[in-house]
Amino acid sequence: MAAISPARKAAYRILLSVERGDTHADELLRANSVTALATADRNLCTAMVLGVLRWQIRLDRQIRQYLSKPNAKLDREALIALRMGAFQLLYLDRIPAHAAIDESVGLAKQAGHHFASSMVNAVLRKIAAADIVPSEAKDAAQAHPAWMVERWRNCYGDETAQAICAHGQRQPRLSLRLSDPSANVELKAENIDLAPGELLTAACTVLSGDPSATAAFRAGRARIQDEGSQLIGEIAAWITSHLNQNQKKILDTCAAPGGKTLILAERLPDARIVACESSPTRFAALKERLAPFADRIECRLADATTLSEDSAFDLVLADVPCSGTGTLGRNPEIRLRLKPEDLPRQAERQRAILAAAIKAVRPGGRVFYSTCSLEPEENQQVVAAVLSATPNARIESPAEALASMAREGFLIGSGAQTLSACVTAEGFLQLLPGAASTDGFFLAVLERLA
Repeated sequence: MAAISPARKAAYRILLSVERGDTHADELLRANSVTALATADRNLCTAMVLGVLRWQIRLDRQIRQYLSKPNAKLDREALIALRMGAFQLLYLDRIPAHAAIDESVGLAKQAGHHFASSMVNAVLRKIAAADIVPSEAKDAAQAHPAWMVERWRNCYGDETAQAICAHGQRQPRLSLRLSDPSANVELKAENIDLAPGELLTAACTVLSGDPSATAAFRAGRARIQDEGSQLIGEIAAWITSHLNQNQKKILDTCAAPGGKTLILAERLPDARIVACESSPTRFAALKERLAPFADRIECRLADATTLSEDSAFDLVLADVPCSGTGTLGRNPEIRLRLKPEDLPRQAERQRAILAAAIKAVRPGGRVFYSTCSLEPEENQQVVAAVLSATPNARIESPAEALASMAREGFLIGSGAQTLSACVTAEGFLQLLPGAASTDGFFLAVLERLA
């Protein structure tokens, strides 16, 4: 049996866990078993895991063309070995075909599937011999569920749907949030090569190096956070800072993992913040992360829909749990798990959280409703449903705030132009994947009138 590299062994274990539905790939890729790998093995493991998940629908279609019985049910262990081999043959130019095939066969044997290993060998050799030249631009839509692509075409048009699909097949840009300028110097001293962000002057893009291995990251002076996610916190902080209230009181209804909460704390140093999280596991991690601000942030293990405060806050951030279809490049397995019927179930809880948020904010205060979803059921339709039952609230377009943020140096000039084009006629901010190098985000700013 061919020796199997540590990278492929680790990738195989992760993909098997994801296939079983045990957990998410990003969590497993941060596990000690992966971070302990040599840099080259860790990078290859990550590339294979995310690449297989991004292209899985397309890979399965390709694999079945070369099965003697195309509709045969395959054991998941053999199927994952096939996917890994096919991905390397089709999408990783630098890996020799014999290495991709031999080690995939070895993985199937190591899993106890000696009979299936012959099938893995035969199928992968046929794929290699076919000399297929994949077109990532052409094949991107085929790497997503047909129902998903069709709804994006209906919502946004064919060209934008293609851009969303293409974005979902690329490795996302790694963005950082630096708590102070000295962190930049620290990172450079540890061989982290940085470039300016695309939208925000406070954001940085990592060009090379592993920021998670630095002292600045461990101390919280540098945080990994998508620039679109940072933007939501920045807009909320900027608008709230201009409300006629000296010491602001803020509620973050669904605070974990805490990135936006930290931006609010940093931008509004006089504010008192209540950060809620309903999951005990996520709450524990949130509380530990927000510990440096314990004098100003109260962490609560609480369901946002059951909060008793009425008219108590100047700002309520409702960054609600959602389908996550704006993050498919970062979380590719979502496309494999999400079903159309999941969206109405998500929307029911989202409406409840938004209604509770409007009740909790004082008259004249603002509610910031955000998701990383592209789906109208979770975005515009949630806002419309809640407003129809809540006559004392109105939509406030973020366009003026964005223009002021650009003038005051919070936004990069070209980024401000990009964001201006993302404000819809209804007054929402819809940041679609492909419009910028960020995840997809939706933001509605609501003012409570009375």
